[in-house]
Amino acid sequence: MPIETIAAQAQIGFPILSFTLLLPLVAALLIGFVRDTRAARQIAVGASLAVLALTLVVTASFDAGSAHLQFVETLQWLPSMGIGYRLGVDGLSILFLPLTAVVFTAVFAAAAEVKVYGRAFLIHLLLLEASTIGIYTSIDLMLFFCFFELALVPSFWLIKAWGLGPDRQAAAAKYLVYMLLGSLPLMIGFILLALNHATVDQAAGGAGRLSFDLVALLKTPVPAELQTVVFVLIGIGFAVKGPALPFHTWMPSAVTEGPIGVGVYLVGLKLGAYGFLRFVLPLTPDASREFAGVVIAVELFAILYGGLIALTQFNLRRLIVFASVSHFGLIMVAAFSMNAQAWQGALLLMVNAGLATAGLFLVAGFLQRRLGSTDLMALGGLARKVPQLATLCFIAGLALIGVPGTSGFGGELLAMSGAYQAHWAYGAIAAIGVVLSAGYFLWFYQRAFMGPVRNAAAERIGDLGGGEKVVAVGLIVLIFAIGLFPRPLTRLTEASVVAFTTHVQAGRPAGGIESPELSSVSPAKTMAASQVDAGR
Repeated sequence: MPIETIAAQAQIGFPILSFTLLLPLVAALLIGFVRDTRAARQIAVGASLAVLALTLVVTASFDAGSAHLQFVETLQWLPSMGIGYRLGVDGLSILFLPLTAVVFTAVFAAAAEVKVYGRAFLIHLLLLEASTIGIYTSIDLMLFFCFFELALVPSFWLIKAWGLGPDRQAAAAKYLVYMLLGSLPLMIGFILLALNHATVDQAAGGAGRLSFDLVALLKTPVPAELQTVVFVLIGIGFAVKGPALPFHTWMPSAVTEGPIGVGVYLVGLKLGAYGFLRFVLPLTPDASREFAGVVIAVELFAILYGGLIALTQFNLRRLIVFASVSHFGLIMVAAFSMNAQAWQGALLLMVNAGLATAGLFLVAGFLQRRLGSTDLMALGGLARKVPQLATLCFIAGLALIGVPGTSGFGGELLAMSGAYQAHWAYGAIAAIGVVLSAGYFLWFYQRAFMGPVRNAAAERIGDLGGGEKVVAVGLIVLIFAIGLFPRPLTRLTEASVVAFTTHVQAGRPAGGIESPELSSVSPAKTMAASQVDAGR
């Protein structure tokens, strides 16, 4: 049966996704009326915890056996233009709601108090959290685009006004230019899909109405030539956000010059990769298959390029940036391998990126506040002085490189197994990237935390504080919990992954995406997930 929608009222009785989206906005409004920065921070932490609770309710109530879009809310917005307020989640997006809540809660709880315009800083972070939730829950293409653009506003000002580096204004300007240049082709591609829907509807005897409804567009045939054009347009848009080679040059300056919270958002939440899985491949399956070889070749190069450049970095934040470029390459290779194993691996890699990156950026923020730098020149021998921080960095790094037992292992195993199914060379080159990731992290960790103390200021610093310690323990628990027990996550994604990969492999059928029952899924499609569980 084709992909359909299940209303939130039928599942849970109230519009829970809208509540999740509005909570950060309400908190931002309340902070505007609070004069005390400490009270404002408590409101922000409380709102993020409430968002986390709601996302956990959504996850617990999610029907893992269905590939349908669930908890759907629909309101007319601009009916003459086919634009509606449409929210919903499925197996491709369900994991990213709690991940977003965890990441922003960690940022609020562990971030240092901002002395200058502290309330405005918190408001911008809350607006960024709300926009991110909107991105993951939007099932209307134009609504998605609106949230995609809204996220640009607070992230730009966070870099420009509260950045840590001397060149933060130039970094913010560069970030803005790149994002806007990526947004233009994305919007054009979405409009072309809506116009094609109107043409098809009119040819079938309908009124010829525009539609940006994802469910409707998945059922609408798209001519091969138009698929190619749309694939290039929206592919460029999400590649810029990725960032994918060669559009990654905005990220090093934005992350190193911006505040720690923005770094976690830009590197940890793979919005560009999500865009490819949610929109590019399902809406342009024929073009995606045609250009899969080119995309995979570029991303295999990105895996090696990012890993080799990371080996040369002496700054922790820049190392994380180029590690992200390499890991984004692996996610894209898995996505364009177009099988269920690879897609489940890509989703798990994206979850792990958020957790591991949050942990490493927490370490970077700690070092920046205490020592004024994240460069190796200012580090050395820190394990003896701050053992708790060293433990967090080591475990987050192990997750980043996919050591068995951590949250990164299952994703890497599934992604590389899926890539190997597509072609043995894909898996082999991806494995080289894993070796490089172990090299650059262990190389940096040894010089930063082992050996003699090279900075006199390191003799006087204390270990993790209250909020930092709570966040560190929470992240470590999640890293090991997901690493040891990945099956609950793969079970949530399985039905949607099978439905969408089957659709992409077969092209666009007249009836839209088929939603197979889990009982009919072949053992080969879930082999890697079973291997992960059996290996535990």
